[in-house]
Amino acid sequence: MDFTFTEEQQAAAEAARGVFAGVAPDAVPSPSLVAGAVADDFDRTLWARLAEADLLSLLLDPEYGGAGLDPIALCLVLRESAKVLARVPLLETAAATAAVQAYGSPELKSALLTRAGRGETVLTVAANGRSGHDPAERAVTARQDGDDWILDGVQTAVPWAHTADLVVVPAHTATDRVLLAVIPRTHPGVALAEQISTSGERLGELRLQSARITSRDVIDAEGSWERLRDLLTCGTCALALGLGERVLAMTSEYTGKREQFGFPVATFQAVAVQAADRYIDLRAMEATLWQAAWRIGSGASGVLPASGDVAVAKIWASEGVRRVVQTAQHLHGGFGADVEYPLHRYHAWAKHLELQLGPAAAHEEALGDLLAAHPLG
Repeated sequence: MDFTFTEEQQAAAEAARGVFAGVAPDAVPSPSLVAGAVADDFDRTLWARLAEADLLSLLLDPEYGGAGLDPIALCLVLRESAKVLARVPLLETAAATAAVQAYGSPELKSALLTRAGRGETVLTVAANGRSGHDPAERAVTARQDGDDWILDGVQTAVPWAHTADLVVVPAHTATDRVLLAVIPRTHPGVALAEQISTSGERLGELRLQSARITSRDVIDAEGSWERLRDLLTCGTCALALGLGERVLAMTSEYTGKREQFGFPVATFQAVAVQAADRYIDLRAMEATLWQAAWRIGSGASGVLPASGDVAVAKIWASEGVRRVVQTAQHLHGGFGADVEYPLHRYHAWAKHLELQLGPAAAHEEALGDLLAAHPLG
């Protein structure tokens, strides 16, 4: 398969590198030094720069001010963002607006998409369910009442929940249809409790109690949640890849300068073999990511549904990024735990990304179910 990127995709990645060039990964307090969240809000200055560079509207059609690009372009930008631990809801807003564009009502598209592409409206997605391990669509119930929908339930670990304008919430009906409700953060029947990620970022437990949502703000289209979930998962894999690449580069630089017995430790066979193993992990993470992103964007058929490629990518991303940061900590020695050095921040972010939208074991189970339902023979 040819993984050569198009000129448009390469231009998006180049623009992202320019925007993220001045971002410091330690611009907020270390999660190791504060009891609560590292910050109350995301990086609004960086968000404005992303909007100015048209990187918030990559997936939107030109009629909404977007570039009309595909998930590969988004993943290239996310990959760059993770290298500097960019504190912005880029993945959540991009994925949510893509779902609205593909499945939303004309009224919802008109009210939301252009403003979101300009960075004026921020979206997030409640995709972790009640506990972080159960299906998100099972955590909230939806029942119709006239032209409105009434939602009840709890979604946990919602990223940027306290600062986003709108939250996209999957919910199931009595007939097991899955809806997507676009809910304002401040809305009757909606309550938020603070949670803190391993990365120190502020998450939200979203409680819905008889929250009434108009039909205009509810997406009732088959496959809408699955498409949104796959795009979120694929984007998470891109974040893990970018983070892992930066961590391995940091490790290479450090071991090339750190000397023992008069030689750089990078020249020792045990060090070189460990670094080589992590390089192989990253290349596997990259190959499976682009395969999944291509399947989502192209709609190409395969032996398994696109969700199978997404599951494979997330398995590699979860396992790979964990191994990369663990090896980096080991090869850095005590220096890796120094809170004045950013490696410990990458380790904390890696743990969050490893578990976000399900650990490797959850996706292995999902892949097994797909293989059972679609025999390869």
